[in-house]
Amino acid sequence: QVQLVESGGGLVQAGGSLRLSCAASGRTFSNYYLGWFRQAPGKEREFVASTSTWSGVMTLYADSVKGRFSISRGNAKNTAYLQMNSLKPEDTAVYYCAADVSYFGASKTQYRYWGQGTQVTVTS
Repeated sequence: QVQLVESGGGLVQAGGSLRLSCAASGRTFSNYYLGWFRQAPGKEREFVASTSTWSGVMTLYADSVKGRFSISRGNAKNTAYLQMNSLKPEDTAVYYCAADVSYFGASKTQYRYWGQGTQVTVTS
C-alpha cells in the first residue's frame, strides 16, 4: 500500500507560479511510477504529467502544460513535486498525484494509488 497526500495548492493570479507536493508513505515510493492529474468542475480527470521510478529519468507531459510545468522527485525519495509556472485560468482544477508499481503513462485508469487532491485556482 502507498498513501499519497498532496499539498501546495492555493489561489494565484494568472502568470504566477505554484509548487505542488506529493508526500508518500508506505512502501518504497522510489520504486513507483508517479503521475499528476487534474479535474476541473464538470470535466473528466485529465493527465498532466508523469515520471518514471527513481532509477530512471523519463517524463511525460500533456501538451497543454508542456514548457510550463515540471514534474520531479524530491531528494528524500518519498516526495514528488509539480512545479507550475505561467499559470492560466484554465489550469484551475483539483490536482491529484497517483502512483503505480508498473505503469508509466497518461492513462488514469492504470494508476492504482491516488491522493485526495489539492485545489488550484488561477484568477485572471
